[in-house]
Amino acid sequence: MNRFHEFAAGAGLLLTLGGCATLSGDGGFGAAAAISEQRSGARASVAGRLPRNDEDARALAAVIRQKLEQPLSADDAVQVALLNNRSLRATYWSLGVAEADLVQAGRLQNPVLDFKRSRGDGVIGIERTLTFNLLGLITTPMAGRIEGRRYEQVKLLVANAALQTAADTRRAWIDAVAAGQSSDYAQQVEASAQASAELAERMRKAGNWSALDLAREQAYHAQTVADVAHARQAAVAAREKLTRLLGLSGEQAIGYRLPDHLPDLPAAPRALADVEQTAIDERLDIRAARLDTEQTAATLGLTRTTRFINVLDLGAVRNTDGGAATRGYELTLEIPLFDWGAARVARAEATYMQSVNQLAQAVIDARSEARENHAAYRSAYDLARHYRDQVIPLRKQISDQILLRYNGMLMSVFELLADAREQATAVSAYIGALKDYWTAQANLEAALGGRLPPTQGVQP
Repeated sequence: MNRFHEFAAGAGLLLTLGGCATLSGDGGFGAAAAISEQRSGARASVAGRLPRNDEDARALAAVIRQKLEQPLSADDAVQVALLNNRSLRATYWSLGVAEADLVQAGRLQNPVLDFKRSRGDGVIGIERTLTFNLLGLITTPMAGRIEGRRYEQVKLLVANAALQTAADTRRAWIDAVAAGQSSDYAQQVEASAQASAELAERMRKAGNWSALDLAREQAYHAQTVADVAHARQAAVAAREKLTRLLGLSGEQAIGYRLPDHLPDLPAAPRALADVEQTAIDERLDIRAARLDTEQTAATLGLTRTTRFINVLDLGAVRNTDGGAATRGYELTLEIPLFDWGAARVARAEATYMQSVNQLAQAVIDARSEARENHAAYRSAYDLARHYRDQVIPLRKQISDQILLRYNGMLMSVFELLADAREQATAVSAYIGALKDYWTAQANLEAALGGRLPPTQGVQP
């Protein structure tokens, strides 16, 4: 075997070794899904893969249909969103892009074959050159490590996007259920106000009430009618927001049901030791930011390695001129005459310092968000408990006493109606406080990077 063939065979071996990296079946989706499932408590896939064909689509539709056959709980809503939200599904496919870049970084550049044939004065000249990028061969391991870090970063970012969608869905579910509960109660209040207005009109005709008393009751009834309209619109808006997150359309968007009321307040709030450290240790966006900084530092190292040698090609040459053949090799090297790579290195250093400061700010933000949401969580729990244990029982006790005295003809109907209004205000405030508590818990979970540890009480 001549030298040219030996060189070509050796280069072919290098090319084969450089092409050993292969694409996985799911693009790394299984690993990202496992992270989000562990932290959100809901599956992010059917059969462990993204829908790719009609069979997968039918399996997904069957799971969603089963979830929608009964009133949708918060956990089921989260799972439907993780499975069916199209924006999130588009984010899942970014893993395939990152994996393709990783595999591509581990492969050598294709060789270049130059062939030239010339003829003159009856003589045929043939030139053949096979060129390989030696710089690519030298830097391939480092480039592979850089893309490997980037791939891991994308997996964390995709899992974090799933957690954000889960948190948004849980908050939207709380808003939708609370809005529906408030709308139902507003209709009850309106019905009671209508009965009061009709009673006032009869009392006025009997001469027992003044025109002012009648106007007051009619004005209150008119206000409750407006409150019902606002409550219904708020319920529609909250439900549609949840529908968008669930990725539902058509009959499914109209037909799914929600519980009639929010879950009861737990017996006690969650006991959390160090929320700041938990946020730093568990939040996926912080982990992704750390990997981004490491990747940037590695890129800086690659830039410094290749600052003087940007093009380095080695080629085997075989020329035929008439009957004589010549062999040899050629080396292509970029001469750093005008560009010594200082600008590339300066850019890489600036990018690295940018990444370092972004990571530091992300940590500061995570600590602050953990403190803020933990304080809001405890405050919301205390307020909801105050309404549950103090305000509502006292309002009921007052109502019972007023009704007792009214039946004994010791109180007028005016006091009875006034108490009904005050009781309605207290119940509406308790619904709002309960909604604020569950929302605060969802916000705290998002700030800490996952579900809170279990405690007594019903979870939404």
